[in-house]
Amino acid sequence: MFLENNCTMIKVVNIIGARPQFIKYFSISNAIKQFNKENNLIENILVHTGQHYDYCMSKVFFDELGIKEPDYHLDVGSGSHGEQTGRIIQKVEEVLLKINPDIVLVYGDTNSTLGGALAAAKLKIPVAHIEAGLRSFNKNMPEEINRVLTDHVSTILFCPTENAVKNLTNEGFKNVFNNGKLVPSDHFHHDVKKNFLYANRNKPIVINVGDVMYDVLKLSLKIAEKRSKILETLRLDSKRYNLLTIHRSENTNFKKNFEKIVNFVNGASREDIVIFPMHPGTEKIYKITNKKFSENIKIINPVGYFDMLILLRNCKLVMTDSGGMQKEAFLLKVPCITLRDETEWIETVKSGWNVLFKNYQGIHKKSNMSKKYFGDGKAAERIIKILLEWNAIKTKVI
Repeated sequence: MFLENNCTMIKVVNIIGARPQFIKYFSISNAIKQFNKENNLIENILVHTGQHYDYCMSKVFFDELGIKEPDYHLDVGSGSHGEQTGRIIQKVEEVLLKINPDIVLVYGDTNSTLGGALAAAKLKIPVAHIEAGLRSFNKNMPEEINRVLTDHVSTILFCPTENAVKNLTNEGFKNVFNNGKLVPSDHFHHDVKKNFLYANRNKPIVINVGDVMYDVLKLSLKIAEKRSKILETLRLDSKRYNLLTIHRSENTNFKKNFEKIVNFVNGASREDIVIFPMHPGTEKIYKITNKKFSENIKIINPVGYFDMLILLRNCKLVMTDSGGMQKEAFLLKVPCITLRDETEWIETVKSGWNVLFKNYQGIHKKSNMSKKYFGDGKAAERIIKILLEWNAIKTKVI
């Protein structure tokens, strides 16, 4: 352990609102529970913005993952990006004024991420961004705007990979810990106090902690294998089907883009059964599109995380626009086709296990996957220790 002997209580507000954030929070929540068993120094407050308001996309994940009920549910619902983000800022601000936390944790790249970060920053409350530094370099994507702006109002930037650190240094971030390498899980380098002592919004600290999704995968896979009956329910044999997911706004808000994907999936999977758990937002555009999936694409209702994990592990190929699923496929050694023109997870493409659909030629040139791009599955543990160390040093300075 590298913690200060006199660590003080820290009040942490976690802001989540969409399915990928529920899953990432699962790993952080689990790490907090484990730490509090012996020390009980972390007050863990959960704020659910209500960005995903459909039960299948929200409450079912809380039930399945055993995540506690949110302390605050803001019920922002759907709307345009500006409308939704504005409501999130307003309602998060009200909660933060009431709680007065030591730090706000935001996750990923959704409107909840940006809205939560802006509300905290305006109140001069430090922000820590989990999955900082990811870039698609396509500012037509709402997610790219969200992640860039969130990074630039954060005090602590928790990066999942060395490439994410590199992206931030290219944007002018200078206070980089451990030269962007994965921080040791048991101790820090001797200059930790210097880095933390001067860390603030004007001089944020950048730390490579690894990817929390790797943590979740390690935590969840054994549970999924025991609980899930999805293969039996759908009468599927392992490695005898493909898997499809589509949810990104760039694909579901534009008929031309969606129809391009329909054509691609039909062509790439002529001889294979394809299981497609359809997102509610995707269903809306599918009903009005002129292009339809072939009969071998089996559309089903959305499934829980554990069922999706089993479907992914046992499929022959996954086609997705999900960033999280690209990484999970890589870690589970499942070939992936990304249904986008670019990806933030370039490590998976470099490995050969992932290919952009515009570049797909019927095969994957897979590497031996010897390099650990995403850490060692202890990202959440690192994050909690770092928050406590930061809070102890900040308290001493004050």
